[in-house]
Amino acid sequence: MLNIILVVAAYLIGSIPFGLVLGKCLGVDVRQAGSGNIGATNVNRLLGKKLGLLTLMADAGKGLLPMLAAAAILDRHQEADLWIALVGAAAFLGHVYPLYLRFKGGKGVATALGIFFYIQPLAVLACLLLFVVVVRVWGYVSLGSLSAAALMPVIISLSGRSAVNVGLALFISLLIWLKHADNIKRLLRHEENRVGGR
Repeated sequence: MLNIILVVAAYLIGSIPFGLVLGKCLGVDVRQAGSGNIGATNVNRLLGKKLGLLTLMADAGKGLLPMLAAAAILDRHQEADLWIALVGAAAFLGHVYPLYLRFKGGKGVATALGIFFYIQPLAVLACLLLFVVVVRVWGYVSLGSLSAAALMPVIISLSGRSAVNVGLALFISLLIWLKHADNIKRLLRHEENRVGGR
């Protein structure tokens, strides 16, 4: 029963739309401007770098903290690895399909960052490096996110993490790609917004 409570709690925590909340505090509904997304990229575009960074950290925390809590609580549980992964998946689904916003959420990149940091911090550093290089060279945040999401399961698998964690990484990466379907179409048409309006 405790395991199920942890999963449900993770989903509810993941559903908290920090970008939207921060925007509302300043009288801005981030869903009605920019890309219409509630994530850090759109918050950064509309409200500045500080609030964009704060949104990024809060959304990443939604993925990391529930998993840390579950790991502490389920320390000696026989299937701890599986349940911790389910907690991470629930937090991610909460961000992407939040209960509080009628299941219309963000694209999950920042929350995935927190989850992957729990699974394999070095993999996060490698994917962040790839993200920075892609954005620097081509100017597309979406392309950087997609590239990092594609690489993550590979690195986690090569690092010797459990099959459960590799499966979680594959699930999250696939959903990130699905949530970026419109961005992919714009990239193919060369219509995607570049960083700094380039």
